Amino acid sequence: MATLRIPDKNVTLRDPSAVRQFLDVRGIVHERWSADRDLPSGATNEHVLAAYDYLLKPLMEKSGYQTADVIRVDGHTPNLEGIREKFIREHTHREDEVRVFVEGQGLFWFHKEGREDEVFALLCEQGDLISVPANTKHWFDLGASPKVRAIRIFTDQTGWVPHYTNSGIDQRYRW
Repeated sequence: MATLRIPDKNVTLRDPSAVRQFLDVRGIVHERWSADRDLPSGATNEHVLAAYDYLLKPLMEKSGYQTADVIRVDGHTPNLEGIREKFIREHTHREDEVRVFVEGQGLFWFHKEGREDEVFALLCEQGDLISVPANTKHWFDLGASPKVRAIRIFTDQTGWVPHYTNSGIDQRYRW
């Protein structure tokens, strides 16, 4: 279950309806998903996609997403530091960033500019779906002991290239 933190206000939200309401106002989708069958930790990527197909297919059809795949990142992943560096800096994407956490956890940080600059973080765990709208300033932290297996959903994978803001704000907020 996701936990939302607003560090500058010393606020932590754990109640699912409070988390969802906070994110809804900011245009960020968060849902709880579960596979339609038990998945062993060694399940193939094809088995993972098949177990979530009953939820993936309607979402993809409704929102125009074209492809889905599965990514696994852990302490044994080659070029782990390069992968971490790619996502730990504030950036945007030309398309939505949609993830379903199948195993492990990760921390999405958001920087919403406006009347008051606002920085908040959503800790996503197994069963959490998050959809970060296109052009939303954010970064992703794998944590000290990375272990993530997630379904990634795309309209066009080339639209998912990070566009870095170079604001430096990501340096002030870490897991």
